[in-house]
Amino acid sequence: MSLIDAIENLPIFVPTNQTDTARLKPDLYFECQLAEIGRNSPIDFDYNPHVRRYIDIFTIERREQISKMIGLANYYFPLFDDVFSKYQLPLELKYLAVVESALNPLAISPTGAVGLWQFKINTSKMFNLQVNNFVDERMDPLKSTEAAAQYLQYLYRTFNDWSLALAAYNVGPGPVRNAIERANGERNFWKLYPLLPESAQNYVPAFIAAAYVMNNYHEHGITPAPVALAQSQTDTVCVNKPLDLNLMAKAIDIDINIIRFLNPTYRYDYIPEGPSPQVLRLPADKTGLFIRKSKELYLNTSKPKVLPALAVDSTLTRKVYTVKNGDSLHKLAMQFGCTLQDIYRWNPGLDSTITAGQNIVIWVNPKNL
Repeated sequence: MSLIDAIENLPIFVPTNQTDTARLKPDLYFECQLAEIGRNSPIDFDYNPHVRRYIDIFTIERREQISKMIGLANYYFPLFDDVFSKYQLPLELKYLAVVESALNPLAISPTGAVGLWQFKINTSKMFNLQVNNFVDERMDPLKSTEAAAQYLQYLYRTFNDWSLALAAYNVGPGPVRNAIERANGERNFWKLYPLLPESAQNYVPAFIAAAYVMNNYHEHGITPAPVALAQSQTDTVCVNKPLDLNLMAKAIDIDINIIRFLNPTYRYDYIPEGPSPQVLRLPADKTGLFIRKSKELYLNTSKPKVLPALAVDSTLTRKVYTVKNGDSLHKLAMQFGCTLQDIYRWNPGLDSTITAGQNIVIWVNPKNL
């Protein structure tokens, strides 16, 4: 019996605020929960087999990854809510970052898209996101979310439909317009589904499934992984001169990895001098100490002459995976706890469409084998 067959035979309790004694089969339960999410949202949270496939991937195969994302959501979602509220956009758009980057601000796609919201350099220029050797504001949680909000606002105005806007966020407006034209003006996402690129076909169901999982993970026995700090436990200071973040971390007695988590924008542990003060996020109880030591830290900082190599995870094991019927690169990335960009990097020249019997190299955590 497969894991999916097993879950079909497990009754799932309806939450106690509905009916204490009632039990529902998974499909009906998932549909009810998504209907509840959609009840107060302008976005349609439809349920169908495409969505069910991603719910199963998230809740059965990728439980550890979801646990990490739920923990990260406790840190990032309050920020996302503030930005989307400011732009009068649906708050549920925050689940898009789960699909885009697994809530990893350092995520890089095979095509060079970067950050929580996966912007390419040309697109980042449209939103005045600074990118240079030392700073990449596509990795800045606040600034990149502002840019994502502006882009999503534009896409909704273009298509006047949130499912189409989400598909366009993934593949660009052109393929969505082409699908509408080929369907003689049809604008229902599910009717356009066969005419859209595969990545857009997968994207909207994955978004809907992510919304379900992030709201109902406890029903599947998934617990959030802890994060270093909550947003409320941090504060920002202005940095007026170049600053060595490793030097600063030692001076204020804090793990450099916490500094990196709070400040993904600074790519090589160095804040360069800019036309305006740079923002540095710190644990709130360390800001006073930083201010007192800042002059000394500025004096002892020197610009890196050679950019350090990015660290490589030596704990991964090489696996040659044989593609099965029904597999997609998106599904394999979730199955093995990696990203699409990882799979493309490990398999130069790999096409986005894979076929049964094809061999693909994947580096995985031994626990996921």
